[in-house]
Amino acid sequence: MRKIDFHCDVLSKMLLDQTIEFDESDFSAKIDVTLDRLLQSDYMLQVFAIYIPSKRNKDILTILKCVEIFYEKIISHPNVVFVDSAIDVERCKATNKVGAILSLEGVDGLQGHIYLAPILHRLGIRFAGLTWNAMNWAADGVLEPQGSGLSSLGRDFVSKCNQIGITIDVSHLSEKSFWDVYRASAEPIIASHSNVRAICNHPRNLTDEQIKAIIERGGLIGLTFVPWFVIEDEMATIEDLIPHIDHILQLGGANHLMFGSDFDGIDKYIDGLMNPSHMVQLEELLHQHYDHELVEKMMWRNAYQFLMKIW
Repeated sequence: MRKIDFHCDVLSKMLLDQTIEFDESDFSAKIDVTLDRLLQSDYMLQVFAIYIPSKRNKDILTILKCVEIFYEKIISHPNVVFVDSAIDVERCKATNKVGAILSLEGVDGLQGHIYLAPILHRLGIRFAGLTWNAMNWAADGVLEPQGSGLSSLGRDFVSKCNQIGITIDVSHLSEKSFWDVYRASAEPIIASHSNVRAICNHPRNLTDEQIKAIIERGGLIGLTFVPWFVIEDEMATIEDLIPHIDHILQLGGANHLMFGSDFDGIDKYIDGLMNPSHMVQLEELLHQHYDHELVEKMMWRNAYQFLMKIW
């Protein structure tokens, strides 16, 4: 079965260690997401996030360096398709190649210069999270103590993204920022890598009201494999994802569920789910709990149909 993953952080690792090669097995001990693993697990699409680690300057030059790495080391491979349109998505669906999409995890590096958004769109960025866990010029993150929402520049950025075709990602936002984005955006929003707070009470997870709002707006929720977002004692197994899935299904999310692994963004893993090659084990588990059509929706079809609709 084909697979789509809406969040990985391998670009950040490649930024910090530029000897890493995406398509060489010699580096499989350093990175989770490799070309071989994606092909082995029949991936249709992988979203590559640009996240600037604390060791690097949060500026446009660092963002552009990540874009360069993406172009030079990811999409340069003949088995990878650069995806920024519905036609590209269809090409991936019709072949056994892997589609690669760019997202921006935190707009700190734009430093409030909203005119940079269309330039990044031209370079292929199609999703943008406003911040990581802290505060920046656009919004407060989920771990920011003051818990404020969007700034006026943040609202302008959301509006600009609506105009040019960049979808806003609400993972990492404070609750007030989430609702500010919900009101400011005329387009669907996504939570690329967040779980259910009613199942695991972590601030990075979504409340029932947030889940229903994303569903109502026609967006997507990507369940993530961060162990402490899955179960509070952090000793998570693949089976522990099932209550999160069931809860979203109960809230009407059958057509809005997908996965956003956060591979390469974590140093602890769900038991048995440590890289894309293990997605087959998740697929087998899902078939034990749900019918084939629903498993297909979660694995790829919901995300595929969303992309075809918004693009």
